[in-house]
Amino acid sequence: MSSQVRGGTRWKRFALVMVPSVAATAAVGIGLAQGALAASFAVSGQEFKVKATELEGWDFVQYGSVASGKTLDGKPLNEPVAVSGFSEAYITNMCQSVVTPKLPFDLGSVTLRLEAGGPGHERVYAKDLYLDVSELDADAQFTNIDIGVAAGSLKKFPGGKETKTGIQPNTEANPNGFAQRAEKAVLKKVQQKAWATTAGTFNLSGLKLRLSGGTKAECY
Repeated sequence: MSSQVRGGTRWKRFALVMVPSVAATAAVGIGLAQGALAASFAVSGQEFKVKATELEGWDFVQYGSVASGKTLDGKPLNEPVAVSGFSEAYITNMCQSVVTPKLPFDLGSVTLRLEAGGPGHERVYAKDLYLDVSELDADAQFTNIDIGVAAGSLKKFPGGKETKTGIQPNTEANPNGFAQRAEKAVLKKVQQKAWATTAGTFNLSGLKLRLSGGTKAECY
C-alpha cells in the first residue's frame, strides 16, 4: 500500500518475499523476465500494508508474476510481485491498512484499517491463501525448503508427495520459471506491502474496521 499511485513497472524496487538467499532473489527476477503472467483479476490501483506478529503456514510455494490493473486515474498498471501461497495459514495480530488519497470535496486522504486475531481472540485462519507481495520484512524460518524448483513442479515434493499448493488456479506462470517451496514457513514481525490477497476461506476473529482521516492510522 502506498498513499501515492504509480503507473508502470518498478523493476528496480522488486523485492522477493521470504527468500533466504541473494541468488534466489536474482532467479525470481529472471523468472519474471521469462514471461510469468499476472493474477486472475485486475488489481486496484492501490497497494495495501499488512502487519502481523506471526504468520504460520503450510505447503508454502512462491514464484514471480505481475499484478495488472489500472491506477486510480485510469492509467495501465503492471507491477512485479512475488506470489506466495499456503494451503493453510494462521496469523496472529493481523493489521491491514490502505490509504485513499485526494478524495473529492476537500476531504483529503482517508485510511481504512482492519484488525483481527488480536489478544483475547483466536488467530486469523486462511485456507488456500495466495499473496501478491511487492515488499516484505520479517524473521523467517522454513522447514524442508527447496530453492530453484521449476514453477510447474511445485506440487510434487521429493519422494512423490503431492501438496495442495501450486501455481494459483486461474492464473498463468512460466512452468519452467524459478520457484521455491517448503513444507512449513513461520514468519515473525511481519511487515509487507501487497497488491492482492485471495483465499478459499478467511476467518477473522475479533474483526475491527475503522476509517480515519490522514495517514496516521496506517499499520506501520
